[in-house]
Amino acid sequence: METIITPSARQYNGYKPKWLTLLRVALGIIILLKGISFFMDNTLLMALLQKSNLAFVGNNAEVWASVITYFNLLGGVFITAGLFTRLMCVLLIPMLLAAVYLNFSLGIGGGAANLLLSVVTLALLILFAKIGSGSISADEFFRTYTHAGEKDGYTKKFFQ
Repeated sequence: METIITPSARQYNGYKPKWLTLLRVALGIIILLKGISFFMDNTLLMALLQKSNLAFVGNNAEVWASVITYFNLLGGVFITAGLFTRLMCVLLIPMLLAAVYLNFSLGIGGGAANLLLSVVTLALLILFAKIGSGSISADEFFRTYTHAGEKDGYTKKFFQ
């Protein structure tokens, strides 16, 4: 006999408070705005990377600056929408680890405020990589949308 999990039981078992959704959206907007600032002034990011003397950067500061910029832009949009949240968080964590390292140990990047922003953003990325996107997200919409025609309650659950 197959056990059918109703939408309300599924929601209760994987319950995540609605304020986490606001926190996820705020995180996505912060990352998106940082990506926009890198896009507007890419030479500053290249100069920071060259000043860091990290071995993997070498003579490729321009390439790394572009990668960091576009990952921030794409990751910010995806995290804000709640689409592929865990994947985006996992991809952005190494960049934020490098940002914390550059701010803390080398003093490169703009002082205490930038260090605090990097640490808080890193902590939130780790949190959302662990718990996922939450109940109000594109991931949850697509997960419930696939069952909307098959089982009762899935469409109604999302739009309540």
